[in-house]
Amino acid sequence: MTSPTPPTTPAAPVVETELYAKHIKVYPREVKGIFDRLRTFAVVALLGLFYIVPWLRWDGRQAVLFDLPARKFWLFGLVLWPQDFIFLTWILVLMGLSLFFFTALAGRLFCGYACPQTVWTEVFVWIERLVEGDRARRMKLDRGPWTAAKIGRKVTKQILWILLATWTGLSFVGFFRPMPELTAAALSFSLGGWSLFWTLFYGAATYGNAGYMREQVCKYMCPYARFQSAMFDRDTLIITYDAKRGEPRGSRARTSDHRVAGLGDCIDCTLCVQACPTGIDIRNGLQYECIACAACIDACDSVMDKVGYPRGLVRYTTQNALDGNPSRTMRPRMWVYSALLGALLIAGFVGLGLRSTVALDVIRDRNALYRELDDDEIENVYNLRIMNKDQRPHSYHLAVAGLPDVRLDEDTHVWQVAGGDVLSVEVHVEVPAAGVHGGHTIRFILTDDDTPHRHLIEKARFIAP
Repeated sequence: MTSPTPPTTPAAPVVETELYAKHIKVYPREVKGIFDRLRTFAVVALLGLFYIVPWLRWDGRQAVLFDLPARKFWLFGLVLWPQDFIFLTWILVLMGLSLFFFTALAGRLFCGYACPQTVWTEVFVWIERLVEGDRARRMKLDRGPWTAAKIGRKVTKQILWILLATWTGLSFVGFFRPMPELTAAALSFSLGGWSLFWTLFYGAATYGNAGYMREQVCKYMCPYARFQSAMFDRDTLIITYDAKRGEPRGSRARTSDHRVAGLGDCIDCTLCVQACPTGIDIRNGLQYECIACAACIDACDSVMDKVGYPRGLVRYTTQNALDGNPSRTMRPRMWVYSALLGALLIAGFVGLGLRSTVALDVIRDRNALYRELDDDEIENVYNLRIMNKDQRPHSYHLAVAGLPDVRLDEDTHVWQVAGGDVLSVEVHVEVPAAGVHGGHTIRFILTDDDTPHRHLIEKARFIAP
């Protein structure tokens, strides 16, 4: 007698999950409103500065030029040398603190209005919209077959994109090489070396990032999106959807009373999603992909105007305000950021105002530690580099101190140095042999004849037997 076979359990279905989701192109909808005007103003102002500043002239030269071969940074009437590197550090720290301040105040303002990725993406989207039409037409064009009209529009868009990207790369290099000279070389196809490399590199980066990658740079490449939440608190202004007022969402007749039907103010038109350049739904709450461009606010306000509801269903507000609690703009962290920014600004401008217009480098001659002269004196030789940071010539007087009876080998050491020039000189320092043994510290004192009350002092080592 055989035992009955136990029933078998059906195998569970195999579910395949893709670890990488295919990118879906975002077609941002064009919206009008106050924040759209602010973004347009920011784009025009920032790109205007970027493209126009290299052409500005100042006192017969390019107004802004980072002349790396000459090691000079020209900023209108100010010239910075490698010795002024501290001011570059000052600018970077100032920019970092400003980023913290504005993020704590109103979220990702920098990302939405001033980030280069956002600014150039706006321009590339404008060109795309100009050539291919609005959102619906662009989507239809991409879904449709390749016709002569489609090829013509795509080629026209690519040509305009490449021209803009190339001019962007050329303008970038124009901050490091005189723009008239650079443009003449580009037009004659004689642009070579590093100028050609950086023009193509920066142009290709602009073309790829603003033309194709767009929101993917913000979502996957930019580290700021990842740590922004650490700078937020419940009093930070963020773009958010008022769920208490908007839910439950749903369509309705314009003449009906949606409150009686149990509906909120959101009519579920999805225009806020269509307007978002990163393709998120702000109604799902704050997300790291949000760049705070406020396009969703403009879109929602336009809909509220049409249906006769109050504006502000999507708005700038704080978490405390949404919860009905008092909200503070100036809180302790804001006062700290403000104080640090104010102190940095004052210290930086005071430092620029007190910055010496001359620099002195002293290097001992390495060919011999010392020389014993016939008149029973010890001589050391030094190479001096006198840098006139001013744009007009100056006369400088050199003296030496630090040891008894120390003197220069000549009675007079006065040099005329042209504006923005560097003078290299060799000086001989002599000390009586009876009064010195071993190593000692001496001081070179450089005095500008125009400001005799101010001295530049550099220390050096004097070697004796």
